[in-house]
Amino acid sequence: MNSSSQRAPTRAWAVTFAGTAVNLCLGVLYAWNIWKANLVGTPEHPAGSPMTGLNDGWSYLTDAQGTWAYAMCGFVFALCMIPGGRIQDKFGPRVGATASGLFLASGCILAGLMKSYLGLIVGFGILGGIGMGLGYAAATPAAVKWFGPHQRGLIVGLVVGGYGGAAIYISPLAEFFMNQYGVSGSFIALGLIFGIVIIGAGQVLAWPPPGYTPPAPPPAKADALRGPTAMTRVDWSAPSMVKTWQFYALVFLFIGSAQSGLLVIANAKSMLGSTATAVAFLAANAWILSSFGGIVNALGRVGTGLYSDRIGRARAYLINGALAAACLFLTPTIMRSGNVWLLFLVVGVAFWQYGGGLALLPAFTADFFGSKNLGFNYGLVFLGWGIAFFIPQIAGYIKDMTGSLDGAFYLSGSLLALTVILSRLIQRPIAPGESNQS
Repeated sequence: MNSSSQRAPTRAWAVTFAGTAVNLCLGVLYAWNIWKANLVGTPEHPAGSPMTGLNDGWSYLTDAQGTWAYAMCGFVFALCMIPGGRIQDKFGPRVGATASGLFLASGCILAGLMKSYLGLIVGFGILGGIGMGLGYAAATPAAVKWFGPHQRGLIVGLVVGGYGGAAIYISPLAEFFMNQYGVSGSFIALGLIFGIVIIGAGQVLAWPPPGYTPPAPPPAKADALRGPTAMTRVDWSAPSMVKTWQFYALVFLFIGSAQSGLLVIANAKSMLGSTATAVAFLAANAWILSSFGGIVNALGRVGTGLYSDRIGRARAYLINGALAAACLFLTPTIMRSGNVWLLFLVVGVAFWQYGGGLALLPAFTADFFGSKNLGFNYGLVFLGWGIAFFIPQIAGYIKDMTGSLDGAFYLSGSLLALTVILSRLIQRPIAPGESNQS
C-alpha cells in the first residue's frame, strides 16, 4: 500500500490526535505544583502536623518531601520509557496505552486512599510513573511512522504538545476537586477520568499497514534531507546507538533542556504567590501561572517542532536554550521586584524552551538513528528527562536550607547554558558504509 506523494491519509492524522489525547491525560504530572502547594507545611502548619477538614488523615510535608513524589514519578517515567518502547516496537502501541491507563488510574487512586507520604511515593511516584512511561512510549513512535522526515518535527510537536497542554486544564481541575473533595478526592477523581480516556484513545493508535510509504517531501526539502550532515537513512539498533558519543550528547541535551522547565513547573504556584503579593486576585489564584505555562508549553512543542523542520534541530535548540538560560538568571531579581508581568514573561520563555526540547529530542533521535527502532531508542535517550528531575529535588533542599530558590535558578541556568554550547558541536553519526549513500 502506497500513500499519496504529498498528503498523509486520514488514518495518519487520527493516530496523531489519539496520541495527543493520551498525552493530555499523562500530563497530570505538570499539575503537581497544585498538590504540592496544599501538602507542604507553613509556619502556621509545620511539617508533620495533621491536616483537618476535607484533608483529615493527611499530614503536612517539608518542601523536599513535597517534591519527592514528583521527582520519583519523573524518574520512573523515564525508566519505563525503555520497556515501553520495546513493547511499542514489538507488540504495537495499543498494548502500552492500555497498560498505561490501568497503571495511572490505580496509582492515583492508591495515593488518594493511603493519605500519606508513602502513598504519594508508591501510588503517584511509582505506579503513576510506570503508566506515564508506557503511554508516552506508545503515542509518539506510532504517529511518526505515518509521516516522512520533513514533517517529523511538526508531528512530534503535535503529539507531545498534549502532554504540555495538559496543565492548561488539569491545574484548575485539580484545584476544583481539591476545594470540593480534598487532596484524596482530587487524586481519585482524576485517576478514574484519565484511566478511561487513555484506554479509549489508545485503541485508535496503530502502525501503518505493511507496504505503506509515507508522503514524500517537496523537491526543495528532499534536497535538504540528503547528505551526511542531515538525516540518517539507516535504522540503528540500540546496541549500535549506545556506542556513539552522539547518544550521550543527546541525553545531556535532554537533561539541560528538561531540568530548567521542571524546576519552574514544580514551583510555579508558589512563585506567583510570593511575587504577586500586591495583586490579590493572582495571589489567591496562583494556579493561573501553571495554566499559562501549560499553554506556552504546548505551543512551544508544536512551534519548535515546526521551525526545527525548517532551520534544523540544533539551531532551534540554540535559540530556545539561550533565551531560557538568560531568563533563569533573571528570575530571582524579578521575583524580588514584585513585577508579575515580567514573571509571566520569563516563566513563559522557560515553558516554551522546555516544551520545545520535548519536541526536538525525539526528532533528533529519529534524525540521527532512524525511525524503525524509535520506540526503544528514544526510550534510552529519554533517560535524560528522568535524570533532570534531580534538579527540582535539589532545589527543594536549597529552599529548605536557605529559604529561597535563588541558588536553584542560577544552577539551572548554568546547566542549560552548557548544553546550549554542546548543541553547536553535535552532528549525527555516520553508519559504516553510509557515506556511499549520500
